[in-house]
Amino acid sequence: MALLGLLIATAAAFAITERLKLVKSPIYGTQVSKRLSPVCGCRHSKATISVILRHGDDVTVTIVDARRDPVRILAVGRPLPRGRAVWRWDGTNDRGGRAPDGSYRVQIHLVKAHRTILLPNRIALDTQPPLVLHAATARAAFSPDGDGRSDVERITYEFDSPAHAVLYLNGKKVLGPTRTHQPKGAVTWRGRVDGATLPQGTYVLWLGGVDLAGNVTPVAERRPVIVRIRYIEPTRQRVVVRAGAIAGIGVVTDATSYRWALAGRSGVHSGPLFRFRAPSRPGRYTLTLSEHGHSATATVVVGKARR
Repeated sequence: MALLGLLIATAAAFAITERLKLVKSPIYGTQVSKRLSPVCGCRHSKATISVILRHGDDVTVTIVDARRDPVRILAVGRPLPRGRAVWRWDGTNDRGGRAPDGSYRVQIHLVKAHRTILLPNRIALDTQPPLVLHAATARAAFSPDGDGRSDVERITYEFDSPAHAVLYLNGKKVLGPTRTHQPKGAVTWRGRVDGATLPQGTYVLWLGGVDLAGNVTPVAERRPVIVRIRYIEPTRQRVVVRAGAIAGIGVVTDATSYRWALAGRSGVHSGPLFRFRAPSRPGRYTLTLSEHGHSATATVVVGKARR
């Protein structure tokens, strides 16, 4: 008899369990924001909680922390019809202060259904901006002239947490946020601002980040990166030579060839050393070196020829 009773009890429990499986949840269609940063000033500044009520009910919604302690009550016994219901949490607690960074969940109590449901979705409250640990260039100089030779500067970086990289020049964003948000990575800059290629010179870029919650690296904590744009330049700014004599000047460029002009003469040359014959008349002349529309000059001082 005892065995028979045990079998009957087991069968009854199984039947109840199977029947409960067929009972539809009073809540479905759950959508909860994954991240929240009340200080970001972005779309993540508030968390959205959205569910569909299968039946109308009096609803209480509570934000709880990792220990399931109440942090903020968003609604108390609010009568709602069946259908979609939406609440938003700004990261504050019931005392009006900001809740500490951490993981939070949403608890929904349905008075009429006599059900309290803890949603599995977690909200990560994060107010800490990404810290730049490292930023460096790969080249001493680059030439964004479109010839396929040293056209870009590659900047490697590392953050203390996952973040999208952003480059700034004079406070203006010139690249990013990048698609990837890995803590380590690299970006390539083509020397452009608002679609225009910058002239030859040395520039200071500042690297910062935007994390998944929308927190941005503060200006004071961005990492500076010095980059140099060089199209073509002489190794000296002044050459002194006697009239009619042969002189030479070094030329630094990534171009395979370049044009030169001096005292009404011009031509095309290649290689790191440009040799030329000085004008026959003493005076000061300008040597112009150019490649792909970019130019640099040097002064040629011609003295009297030897007698």
